[in-house]
Order: sequence, then C-alpha cells, then structure tokens
Amino acid sequence: MSTEIQPPDIEADELASHAAEVAAPDVIAGSLGEYARIWLARVRNGESGALPVILGLVAIVVYFQSRTSLFLSTGNLVNLMTQAAWIVTLGMAEVFVLLLGEIDLSIGYSSAIGAVITLWMLSPGHHFYWWFAVIVGLAVAAAYSGIQAVIITRLRLPSFVVTLAGLLMGQGLLLFLINTAAPGSGGTIRLSNNILSDIEGGSMSPLVGWIVMAAAVVLGGVVFAVRDSRRRASNLAAPPASVTALKIAVMAVAGVVVVVIGNTNRGRAFTVLRGVPWVVLLIMVVLVAWSVLLGRTRFGRYVYAIGGNAEAARRAGVNLGRVRVLAFTLCGLTAGIMGIIYASFSGGISNNVNGGQNVLYAVAAAVIGGTSLFGGRGRMLGAVLGGLIVAVIYNGLYLLSPSDAAVNMWTAAVLLAAVTVDTLARRRRPDV
Repeated sequence: MSTEIQPPDIEADELASHAAEVAAPDVIAGSLGEYARIWLARVRNGESGALPVILGLVAIVVYFQSRTSLFLSTGNLVNLMTQAAWIVTLGMAEVFVLLLGEIDLSIGYSSAIGAVITLWMLSPGHHFYWWFAVIVGLAVAAAYSGIQAVIITRLRLPSFVVTLAGLLMGQGLLLFLINTAAPGSGGTIRLSNNILSDIEGGSMSPLVGWIVMAAAVVLGGVVFAVRDSRRRASNLAAPPASVTALKIAVMAVAGVVVVVIGNTNRGRAFTVLRGVPWVVLLIMVVLVAWSVLLGRTRFGRYVYAIGGNAEAARRAGVNLGRVRVLAFTLCGLTAGIMGIIYASFSGGISNNVNGGQNVLYAVAAAVIGGTSLFGGRGRMLGAVLGGLIVAVIYNGLYLLSPSDAAVNMWTAAVLLAAVTVDTLARRRRPDV
C-alpha cells in the first residue's frame, strides 16, 4: 500500500506567485528608465496590458467628438459615468470566472433577482432596514452563482452549459418573483428608497468630491509606500521610488479630471447641478477591493495559477474546487452589486430586463479590457476600461441616433477586434 505525499502549501504559493507576477515589470525594474524599457519589451512580445484599450478608448472618443460636439460636454460626460456604472460592475464580476478559463452566463438575471428581493423588502408595507435588504439581495445573487459552481465542480460539467441553464432558470425566477412581489404592477417593481436612488441619481457636494479624491490619492500613496518598504525589509524586489511616484501622479491626475468634470455646473437655465455622482465612489471601492483581493492575497494568486495551468496548480496542492466555488460566488456577489446599481439607474426592475444581453456586455467589457478567454490573464482595472468603451459606444451612438442594428454591429466589431488582439498577443508570447 502506497501513500501519496501531498506537497506543502509553500510550493503552491510559489507557483501562484510566479503566475501573478509575470506581468509586473515595476517589481524587477531598478529605475524609471529601466521600467520603461521592460514595459516596451513586453509590449513587443505581446504583453501590451491596457495600452490597446486606452488607445482604442481615445480613438472612439475622438471619433464621436468629431461627429457631435455634445459628446465631451460636461453634462454628457457625467451621464456617461452613470450609464457605464452597471456595465463596468458586471464586467468586473465576469473577470473572476474568466481568469479561471470559465464563464458565468447567469449573472445578467441573478443580479436582477437579487435586486428584486431588495426592492421588495423596501417596498411599502415592509419594515426592513435598507442595509439589511441590500445584504439579503447580495447574498441571494452570490448563492445563485455559488450553487452553480458546486454543480460544475462536483459533476465536472462545463461552466458554459451549467450557467446557460442558470440563465434560463433565472429568467423564469425573475418573472415569478416580480409577479409575486408586485402583482398588478405591470411587471415592474419600483425602487422606493432614497438612499439607493441616490447611488445613481445623487451627487457629492463639490467640497466632498475634492476631499474624497485627495483622501484616495493619499491613501493610495501610503499603501504603495508601506508595501514597498515591507518588500525591501524582507529582501524582496520592490518598485523604484520613481515608478511609485509616477503611479501616484497618474492617480492624482485622473482624480482631478473626474472631480473637475463633476463639479462643473451641468444644470440648465436657473438650475445649478454640480458634484461627482455617488456611483463613481462605489465603483472605485469595488475596484480597489477586488484588485487587492486578486493581486495581494493567496486566493488571487491561486486564481491566476489555475487559469494559467490548472493541472500544475493541482499538483502543487491548490484545491481547485474550493477556489472555483469561491470565484463564482464572488462573481455572483459583484453581479448583485450591479443589480442594485441598475435598479438605481432605472428606478426599479422590470420583467423586461434583458439579462442575456447584459451578460454579453459583461463578457465584452472584460475581454475588451484584456482579460483572456483562455484564463490566467486579466485585471479588474481592464474590465473598468473595457466597460467604459462599451458605454462610450452606446452613449455616442445615442447622440447620433442610429438604428439598433448599427449599435449591435458597432459593439460586435469592437468585441471581435478585442478577441483578435488577445489571440494574436498570446501567439506572440514565448511561453505559448
């Protein structure tokens, strides 16, 4: 009788750390100039990161501004922030499973189901606190994806098939819940809570916007400084101070631009309307939290390791089933956040929610942002940029008033271009 000796966890950590740090030139650079040279070399080798996304976003913005001068107006840019919020959030949700080489097609409807439960608990006649209703709605959306993950891992079924069934089941559950919670309402359950309505409809005061922006930049700088000092104290490679300063400067510039746009009066006639929408702060909190989770924790390293080479991760001692279930659950949780944002944006949830189309927008946002369909590569920030591209296309085409066919063809062309860039980049990588 032979006994199989399990490798220690440290081996799994080393494998996962290597998979997560392959695309981190700032760690191995000794100066800003060397960082730039390493970055350019990686771009030539197919590791272009967010560069194609940023260039594509700039090109699309230039095109729409040339077609209509209203595109870069303050009012339209703020509208774009609110319109993009739910696409960006659903794109971040899909990143969790795409990094594993999986997919979740059900989140377009599970997000709406969670929102319906929250809105029902807040409807007249019920006496639930708004925060408790939100927690319940998020828990339902998370459990919906988590249950599907258990089926996928236990029965070893393809995630595409299981979550496609989840999509169809979710569509039926959504119809049932709305008809049960709001009979005779015409298939719509309204949002009756001012706090949740203000997520999309409310704005920070100009002063609060500046305070939040400054606090975010200072906090980011402190985190970077503490991280670098700890790495140096442990005799590990750390980014040079010039690279860290550059990152903080980019954060500050982006924050100033957003606050200036939001604080510019976009009211009409005698109405004064200023302030950055609250949803921007919510998106930033989710982005930072999930970026830290994927980039600075053992779970995040395991996700990248499994997506890069599942068999190697298994041999190194990574529990594939546990990581997959947790990743799907986090995907559902983030989709639940999207459901609340979507309800705030539209004023409620109806049985006409196109969950199938919404999940395609999520996949498009993640893939356009650089998340590989083959797993192992992608970042939450990329999903935010990809979601912005999808929202910019729809916002710009809305201003041009094209047909629905043109909107769909534009989105299809951009998604096809993103997948093509992803595939060509993988072919140019030396390890593929």
